[in-house]
Amino acid sequence: MAWKGFLFLFLLASCRNDATLIYPDDAQTGGMSESSYKGMYVLNEGNMGSNKATLDFLDFASGTYSRNIYPSRNPSQVLELGDVGNDVKIYGGSLWMVINQSNKVEVADARTAVSRGHVSVPNGRYLAFSGGFAYVSSYVGRINSESVLGAVYKVDTLSLQVVDTCIVGYQPEEMAVVSGRLYVANSGGYNPMQGKDYDRTVSVIDLSSFGVVRTIDVAPNLFRVRADRYGNVWVSSRGDYASVPSRLYELYADEVVGSVDVPVSDFDFLGDSLIYQGDGHVGIIDVRTGKVVNDRFLRPVSPPLRTPYGLIADPSNGNIYVMDATNYVSSGKLYCFDRHGNYQWDTWTGDIPGHACFLR
Repeated sequence: MAWKGFLFLFLLASCRNDATLIYPDDAQTGGMSESSYKGMYVLNEGNMGSNKATLDFLDFASGTYSRNIYPSRNPSQVLELGDVGNDVKIYGGSLWMVINQSNKVEVADARTAVSRGHVSVPNGRYLAFSGGFAYVSSYVGRINSESVLGAVYKVDTLSLQVVDTCIVGYQPEEMAVVSGRLYVANSGGYNPMQGKDYDRTVSVIDLSSFGVVRTIDVAPNLFRVRADRYGNVWVSSRGDYASVPSRLYELYADEVVGSVDVPVSDFDFLGDSLIYQGDGHVGIIDVRTGKVVNDRFLRPVSPPLRTPYGLIADPSNGNIYVMDATNYVSSGKLYCFDRHGNYQWDTWTGDIPGHACFLR
């Protein structure tokens, strides 16, 4: 898709003599969306060590996709967003972004993307929110260092101050809040490099006491965790890359009550449909039965998706957005499909798009 805009660099003498302001470049997707949301932010990870995490925005009313909007909104920000964008969510009028290797959570105004400040969290991973607090999962230890137990950091969303921490399993990933409890998927991703087994547990934290009240044995190398509208918690396992395959597990009342034999790298919900991405395909599971009803849901596109990396569904109109990392070293792509799996449009993104959230 042709880009309408170009990337311009302007000197900002009024701010810093050596600073540059990077204006976003805009593309017209050709797809205006009748959504209850104003638009969607896309956080691009960028390559580790390159300080190339970027933030894009899709305006549903105009169909305009703007790449790399953060520098122009925050011209005095050093190194822009930072190194490796790992999660993005909106809560309480603020846009929260976990910047993994920069050891921070960047917080901005949700409508303007102007920075409010940041929270220091070592090797942060994912976000969850409840009762005026943000919860950030953290590996705690650095890359290539000794594997240590991870933690969840509790952050006051008004003051942006860490008010408590809770130790969980090894290398915790995603989290979900259900009925006053925080479910944390522990991966143990660093363990095999030191001759240890992957972690295979979900830590259950009572939010009132902020302590672990239950540890659920599930499967090795847990990753995604989301709750459906019935209070079931769905957890993906990446397996051990040898004898134990990737699978999806269903938890209810702190017990494993079912599993689905499909590899899952990401998933989201549309009503009773769990839309999952795995092995380059997108399928649908009926959450009421736990059965796969369609393992090739999206209609083929040409050229085909190269490296599907992230997925999010708009509950107001059923549109499904798939983020394609392409070759992991240059611009990725965002694809839009309708609720029936029909291709609508695609556009270029920043490097390694993998995380998105909707703006009301």
